[in-house]
This record gives sequence, structure tokens and C-alpha cells, in this order.
Amino acid sequence: MTSLPRLVAFDLDDTLAPSKTAIDPRMSELLLSLLDQVEVCIISGGNFTQFQNQVVDRLEGANPERLAKLHLMPTCGTQYYRYVDGSWAQIYAHNLSDDEKARALAAVEASARRLGLWESEVWGPILEDRGSQITFSALGQQAPVAAKQAWDPTGSKKESLREAVQAELPDLEVRSGGSTSVDITRRGIDKAYGMNKLVELAHTPLDDMLFVGDRLDEGGNDYPVKTLGVECIAVEGWEDTAAHLDALIPRLAAR
Repeated sequence: MTSLPRLVAFDLDDTLAPSKTAIDPRMSELLLSLLDQVEVCIISGGNFTQFQNQVVDRLEGANPERLAKLHLMPTCGTQYYRYVDGSWAQIYAHNLSDDEKARALAAVEASARRLGLWESEVWGPILEDRGSQITFSALGQQAPVAAKQAWDPTGSKKESLREAVQAELPDLEVRSGGSTSVDITRRGIDKAYGMNKLVELAHTPLDDMLFVGDRLDEGGNDYPVKTLGVECIAVEGWEDTAAHLDALIPRLAAR
């Protein structure tokens, strides 16, 4: 990127925080400092409640001026929230129909069982209806980070499941999500869709955006952003992201 970004977008799990856990106080401070300089977007597979629990509620000192510059895009950009008049308001949601949900739930469960990926020892629900997205979490929504990291270190299990489910649901989008998850949304509504919507909603061209994520590999749910030509930084955890922000924020403040 020859010029500094006007908007910085982030994945959440394994980019801003370990999977399903709250951001570290250091990351909170960095995000607040970043919000003083540019617009910030978080776009990830989790639902809005996860965004609140993991990030928003941890932003101590986040005044209305800062929150007004924060764009939240849960479920891979199929939903969009802004801070309006003292509370978070849903601006849009591309919800799946009842038929699409039913077919998605049936296809992912049947494929997981057939491939031997339907686990008996889990922490919480394996399947979740997030309105605009169906999510399969192999070890359950509340699985500990260590168990998730050990389940599929190469990503081959998720990829085999993603391919199998996509073949069953040609009219829907099936993408590898977090460390143990597969996400199903409407075709063409993914993180690339969300970033394109930001052009209009944040009045910022793609060339002025920077995206930070841990799944920029082909098939990963961050990959669609890369295909847009948006400047991207690949990270391997929140500490990596923090190091990049440590370098970026002083440059933004000095411009």
C-alpha cells in the first residue's frame, strides 16, 4: 500500500483474539488508538453476540465518537451493525430462508457423519442457526482453544467437509470458517460482499482499505477479500496483529 489506509478491517477469531475468547487488554488499547485515526471494521463468521462479548464489551473508554467509527459485520458480512443514538442497530441482514436453513443443516450433518467428523465429545452445540448463516463447529461452540487447535491442524478435515457440503448445496456458499468450523451462507454473500458494501457505507474505496486476517489461503473465509485486490496482511494470531498495529498506528498519527 503506497498510501496509508483510511479504513482497517479485521477478522476476529485467531486475528484479534483466540477462537471465541475476549480480546486481550493490549488489543483493546490498540483498537481504541486505531479508532482515533481511521474507520475500523470487524468482519467474521461469529454472530453479533460474539462480537459484543469478545470485542465491544472489552473496549473500555470507547466513547460514542469512537464507536461511531466502528463497523461490525457478523456472519461473514451477511449482517451489518452500526452504533446509532447510543446503541447498536442492525442496518441489514441477508437471512437464509427456512428451506435454505433446513437443507444446509441436513447436508452438513450428513456429510460430517459420512466423513467421520461428527464428534461424540463436544462442548456446546455443533450446529448453529445464525439467521444469515448456518455454522458447523466440530467440537461445539464452547470448545477450549487447545482442543480446537489439535482437532485439525492442517485444515484438511474442514476442507474435505467443505467440499462435500458444497457439492450438496450448489445454490449456497460453503466456506471454511474458524479453526473447527464451516459456514454456509447465500451464494455470493461473503466477506468480499461485506467489503464492497463498506465502499458505500463507509464512503471509502477499496484502494484505501487494509484487511488483516488469518485465513487468506484459498478456501479460507478471508480469501474472498484478497480476490478483490484489497491490501491484505496475513497473521497467525492476535500477537502478530498487535505487532502490525504497533507499527501502523504511529504512522497514521503522524500523517
